[in-house]
Amino acid sequence: MTHEKPRSDEQALAGGSPVRTEPLPLEFPGVHYMDDREIEAVVSVLRARSPFRYYGMNLQKQVECLEAEFAGFLGVNHALAVTSGTGALHTALAALGVGPGHEVIVPAYLWVSVAAAVVNLGAIPVLADIDDTFCLDPSAVRRSITPRTRAVIMVHMSGAPGDVEAVRAVAREHGVYLLEDCAQCAGGSIHGKRVGTFGDMAVFSFQMNKNMTAGEGGCVVTNDRQLYRRAVACHDLGYARDDEGRLDTGDPELCLWGRGYRMDEIRAAILRVQLEKLPATIRAMRNSKYRIRQSLAPFEHVRLRRIIDPAGDTGCFLLTTYADAETAQAVKNALRAEGIVTFPQGVSNIRMTEWGLHLYYNNRSLVERKGLAFSLSENAGLARDYSKGACPVADSLFERSLVLAVPSCLTARDEDDIIRAFEKTLGSLH
Repeated sequence: MTHEKPRSDEQALAGGSPVRTEPLPLEFPGVHYMDDREIEAVVSVLRARSPFRYYGMNLQKQVECLEAEFAGFLGVNHALAVTSGTGALHTALAALGVGPGHEVIVPAYLWVSVAAAVVNLGAIPVLADIDDTFCLDPSAVRRSITPRTRAVIMVHMSGAPGDVEAVRAVAREHGVYLLEDCAQCAGGSIHGKRVGTFGDMAVFSFQMNKNMTAGEGGCVVTNDRQLYRRAVACHDLGYARDDEGRLDTGDPELCLWGRGYRMDEIRAAILRVQLEKLPATIRAMRNSKYRIRQSLAPFEHVRLRRIIDPAGDTGCFLLTTYADAETAQAVKNALRAEGIVTFPQGVSNIRMTEWGLHLYYNNRSLVERKGLAFSLSENAGLARDYSKGACPVADSLFERSLVLAVPSCLTARDEDDIIRAFEKTLGSLH
C-alpha cells in the first residue's frame, strides 16, 4: 500500500485542514518495548557459545526456561517453543493425528497459515462463518461438523478472544479436538482465564507483528502430557526426549516423523524478556483502544466489534463496522485525508477487503484447491467451495468494516488525533 502523507495545506474531506500531518507509529506491539535488556539477553547466549537448545559449550537452557515461564503465565502444564506460529500449527495438528481423510474446521477470517497447515498435513479445511466477534460463530461450527471432522481451530483474531467457551461446548458434544490459535491474542483472556487454556491444545506466534516477539517464533501448549510428548516428537526428530534431553525411541506410540521446528536459544532469550513486558504492552494498547472506542459510542453511524470480555482484550486492533460498503469506504477515505495513516510499510486504516490473506477468498491456493491433499483418494468428495460467497456473514462484515492498528506506543496526542479525525468524519455523515 502506498503511503500518502497529507500536506499541511491539503483540505481534509470533512473540511478544513487535516487533523494530522505526521504518520502514526507502526503496529509492532512488542518491538516498541524492546531495549537493552533484549540486547543483553542475546549477548549472554553468544558469550556462552551455545545457541542450540539441547546441547552446547555452556548450555544456558533459555528455551527450557521460556517454556516453563510461558506455561506458568498461561496456567498450563506444558509449553513447547518452536520456530514460528506456522510451525506451531503444524506441530499441534500433527500431535492431534490430523491427516488424510480428516476435515478440520477453520474460520472465514484467519491467516493463511491456518488453512496451509491443514492442507500440508493431507487433511481438508472446512470453512465456518464468523459472527460479530469476528471469530468463529459457534452455530456455524455446529453446522459444519461431519463424521470426518477431526478438529476445530478457534482463531482469536485481531487481538480479542472469540466465543471459545461456546465453541468448546460444540466440540466436546461431537467428540472432536479443539485447537486454539492465539497468534494474534497472546495475553488475552476471558473472565480471568487466558486464551490458550480452553482447548485441547493451543498455538502462539512470536512473529514481528505480535504482542511479544523475537522477529519469529512460536509455541504449542497443552495440559495433556501425551499430546505434549507427541508434539515434542513432531517438532523435533520424530521421537520424544527424556528429562535429560536425550531421544527416546522406545515408545511405539511416539515413533513419528519430525519437522525440525526446534527453537534456538537466542530467540528464547529475547522472548523471556518480552514475556515480562507483555502485560505492560497489552495494557498500553488496551487503554488507547478503549479511549478511542468510548469516543465513538455517541455516533449511530458506526458499530463496534462485540468483545466477549473487554478486560481480556489485548487491544491491538480497532474494528469498526458501517451500514454499507459505500459508507465504510467513505469513512476510510476521510480518515486517511485527516492523516490517520502509517509509514509506507505499515497497513492500517483500511477496509477489510484490502486485508489480503486474512480473508479466506483471497487465498488463491485455497480457492483453487491447490496441494496434494485435494487429490488424495482418502479425501475424495470432501473438498468444499472456498470462493467468495461461501461465508456470507464474513463477506458482509469484510465489505463494511475498517481495521485500525493500535500501536503500543501511542501518546495522548496520537489518541487525540485519531479521536478528532473520527469525530470530524462521522459528524459529517448524514
